[in-house]
Amino acid sequence: QVQLVESGGGLVQAGGSLRLSCAASGFIFSWYTLAWFRQAPGKEREFVGGMDSSGSSTYFTESVKGRFSISRDNAKNTLYLQMKNLKPDDTAVYYCAARRWNEVVTSPPDYNYWGQGTQVTVSS
Repeated sequence: QVQLVESGGGLVQAGGSLRLSCAASGFIFSWYTLAWFRQAPGKEREFVGGMDSSGSSTYFTESVKGRFSISRDNAKNTLYLQMKNLKPDDTAVYYCAARRWNEVVTSPPDYNYWGQGTQVTVSS
């Protein structure tokens, strides 16, 4: 049974930091490209950033470049999203996702597995 479980969300002031975690089980974690998406109320789910299965390639959406970073620990089957200098526009439910192919892509339908999401709220 595949599971992706996000944690680490919460309420933070603008300029603050959070680190999200995504614990995976039920599939061979090291074979999968992993990504973070987010969805704000009334908006479509959007790609935030991703890392390929080898961990050698990362890609971020423009609005988070320089503020967010991604890492993965294949020994712990865990994906991380470090978020710094958070802005109110970063407020959303954050989801981790996994896809079998070794390429970071930005389209949600291209991902096979999804977590349930964790809420991040940034106050001004």
